[in-house]
Amino acid sequence: MFDTIPTVPTADEILDRSFRRAAKKMRDKKNKGRANEEFVMAVTQAVHDKLVSIIQSFPEFDTLPPFYRDLVDILYGIEEMRKAFGGVGWAAKHTRDIGKDLARSMRRSPENLAIRKQAVARIASIVHQIDKDLRFLNDARNVLRKLPVVSPDEFTIVVAGYPNVGKSSFIRLVSTATPQVASYPFTTKGVIVGHRELTWRERVQFIDTPGILDAGGDRERNKIERQALNALIYVADVILFIIDPSEHCGYDLATQKLLLEEVRSFAHVPVIVSANKSDLAPYPGVLNMSTVTGEGVSEALEAALRERTPMTIPRPADILPENQE
Repeated sequence: MFDTIPTVPTADEILDRSFRRAAKKMRDKKNKGRANEEFVMAVTQAVHDKLVSIIQSFPEFDTLPPFYRDLVDILYGIEEMRKAFGGVGWAAKHTRDIGKDLARSMRRSPENLAIRKQAVARIASIVHQIDKDLRFLNDARNVLRKLPVVSPDEFTIVVAGYPNVGKSSFIRLVSTATPQVASYPFTTKGVIVGHRELTWRERVQFIDTPGILDAGGDRERNKIERQALNALIYVADVILFIIDPSEHCGYDLATQKLLLEEVRSFAHVPVIVSANKSDLAPYPGVLNMSTVTGEGVSEALEAALRERTPMTIPRPADILPENQE
């Protein structure tokens, strides 16, 4: 979806490549007047085509699944990206129009070299005006191409909770595949996507939500955090909310419960609560587990899998950390 977007060149890079290509064609012409005209046309065509290809290399935002559309909006703002595309489109159109007009005027004028210099200066000026747009789009490209691949067709368990409660550890224990990690500018942590094969034809996916859900104590959650939460909930079939009763995660239990209620207010799918670090502080009334010893991990997984569309559910094998037999 995003991983095929090529690098977006800067204004200078576009101009340098276009001028070199046009100069190579010009060297093969014996008629200097005609050569100057073809140089301008070649530069015009090369710049125009490159700018158009930049726009076309990005997917149409309106056709994106809601999960990805919201993430694009969170990270860079869809309207801001559309403005950047508008700037690139403007430059493509004006480059083509100016280049064609000046190339035609060269046929009727003895001042071919002067007109050629004028054309080069005006085209360069146009492209330099959108250099910020080009750099913005390249920054977006560098992040978007690393977004995790989320399948809309697989049963999806979103694992939520405060940082350091054991979400990533749980996903690594229950996933048969190596988790995919992608970092976002608004957090030093990343979104983790893991998968587990249930049968030869059925797979479930797990999505971690680190950092995004960190409300910072009594601080009111900002728009970006709420949008991020909504984006993840778009793909959830069930939410496994992990709490840490031992409070070794750095957040007291009361604060964790406030986040749980907030997640429930957003969620339109079942929310299952599991207490991790039961080896340190068992918590009555919910599923207890320990991602250190492996105790209760299978039961938490089974509870989430029971929310799938009714079908034969294979009992997950007992899951232990890699260093245990």
